[in-house]
Amino acid sequence: MATDESLDAFRHRVRAWFAEHVALTGGASDGESTDAVDVARRFQGALFDAGLAGLTWPVEYGGQGLTTAHQLAFNEEAEPYVVPTMPLLIGLGMCAPTLQELGTQAQRDRHLARMLRGDEVWCQLFSEPGAGSDVASLRTRAVRDGDDWVVNGQKVWTSGAQYSDFGLLLARTNPDVPKHLGLTMFVLDMRAPGVTIRPLRQITGGSGFNEVFLDDVHVPGDAVVGDVDRGWQAAVTTLMNERVSIGAGGGGLGRRLGGGEFAALAELAGRRGGLADPVLRQSLASVFVEERLLELLSQRIRADVKAGRTPGPQGSVAKLAGAQLARHAAEVGLELIGTAGTAWDPGDRDAERWTQALLGAPGNSIAGGTPEIMKNILGERVLGLPREPAVDRDVPFRELRVGGGRS
Repeated sequence: MATDESLDAFRHRVRAWFAEHVALTGGASDGESTDAVDVARRFQGALFDAGLAGLTWPVEYGGQGLTTAHQLAFNEEAEPYVVPTMPLLIGLGMCAPTLQELGTQAQRDRHLARMLRGDEVWCQLFSEPGAGSDVASLRTRAVRDGDDWVVNGQKVWTSGAQYSDFGLLLARTNPDVPKHLGLTMFVLDMRAPGVTIRPLRQITGGSGFNEVFLDDVHVPGDAVVGDVDRGWQAAVTTLMNERVSIGAGGGGLGRRLGGGEFAALAELAGRRGGLADPVLRQSLASVFVEERLLELLSQRIRADVKAGRTPGPQGSVAKLAGAQLARHAAEVGLELIGTAGTAWDPGDRDAERWTQALLGAPGNSIAGGTPEIMKNILGERVLGLPREPAVDRDVPFRELRVGGGRS
């Protein structure tokens, strides 16, 4: 964009672009199908070509180098539209910020612009069958082989693995130190020999989560993100960005968290006669309050990020609040559609939307950290409460009876 373009002119340009290129109505994609990924890639490429992708990213990585005010203006103009970028959220909202902060110059030059243009889709490979909320207990091993590494292990709940080109992998490189001290983060080619991806069917009927098996996967030495055995610090950076992206809409993709549940619920209540019920009106009002509070918190977090401050516990608070809002809104939606929430005609989009939202709420609340973990962070880092006991904190991982070599 021209450096002398005013914020109002920028907003007008965004509005005109969306009016020409994007549909106002329709259902957002679940992001699981091949078609959805292709649509997301094409959309992101068009956004990139129009100079509207990566508004606050550095120019050298394909971004526009603009301000948070420009991003907020973009989000406001994009709000009424169906923005089909769900398959790109993890890459742009979580992996890319980690590479920007901790990646080598070669990694940034190779991947960031391609991610922003939609040429590369990314996932993250942290959780394992025995290491979910306690990610530091993971057992996937990376062993040196000359200058390179050989990885063996299993990951689970990996969103988008089935269509991703690359992922950020967390593996154990030193089992002789306490569990948080022997981890390393790598860039993993998801199509490398030895990588096997198996989708997991969910209660919603979708299969966005996956289990990933890693059998003698060779990873080049220059794929390390950050420092060897300092992967926990890298993982915290990714997780904080994940919570900001989920809870605060930090991915910069033009959709506020939740997609405007209150407006959708109020419109549904008007069509189905729910506005005459004072109890339902009270439920709608509570959704509005929760949504508005989350928007204000999100603005504060995005301003902190733009100012160069690392996302802290506010991201966890926003993630927790977002999960609660999503579940609450889905419950109100089910109240409004009544018996249609049990069985409905194929063309009843109201019933499909809100039943899917309710069924998906528990899984979505776990993504990026369970509510219990978020509450622990809130208690310790915001309220100043004592930490929970951690008897394994100073024990070498190899000696742990759960998760370590003696299990």
